[in-house]
Amino acid sequence: MKKGFIQVYTGNGKGKTTAALGLSMRAVGAGLKIYFCQFLKGQKSCETIILKKKLSENITISRSGRDSFVLKAKKSDHERAQICFKKASQAISSGKYDLIVLDEIFHATMLNLISQNELIELLKNKPENVEIILTGRNAPEEIIKIADLVTEMKEIKHYFKKNIKARKGIEF
Repeated sequence: MKKGFIQVYTGNGKGKTTAALGLSMRAVGAGLKIYFCQFLKGQKSCETIILKKKLSENITISRSGRDSFVLKAKKSDHERAQICFKKASQAISSGKYDLIVLDEIFHATMLNLISQNELIELLKNKPENVEIILTGRNAPEEIIKIADLVTEMKEIKHYFKKNIKARKGIEF
């Protein structure tokens, strides 16, 4: 790619990670190389199975979470998030990847696991040809200003409110 943009998928609705995965699949189809970094997610999920087992030639995945989604941060979460962020930063500047996904990065910054200022610096100094996707609720206004594309997923109705649990192959 000659020009890589910064895309943000945010909002309280379902579909932010799904959109990033869909774009990653499209990029694989075009022969691009992807680095997919998931913050605060370590639990088993079907997307990591397909990424690791079937698409590992084109997609590198890095995860920094525990066995369940992190809502309250512990010291170990900070350490894992920092390692994941450092690896993602190296991937961005390496020249090996066309598309970098920072999944749940906004939740990581909200929990102060990653400095918002560090993230902003990373985005401002990214190579011209690298596309970056950032996902998570509550995208900071400063990031929205830097981004080239911002999509807000808005919840209108969700079956979770009827006490439906996450379903394998749909939510994880």
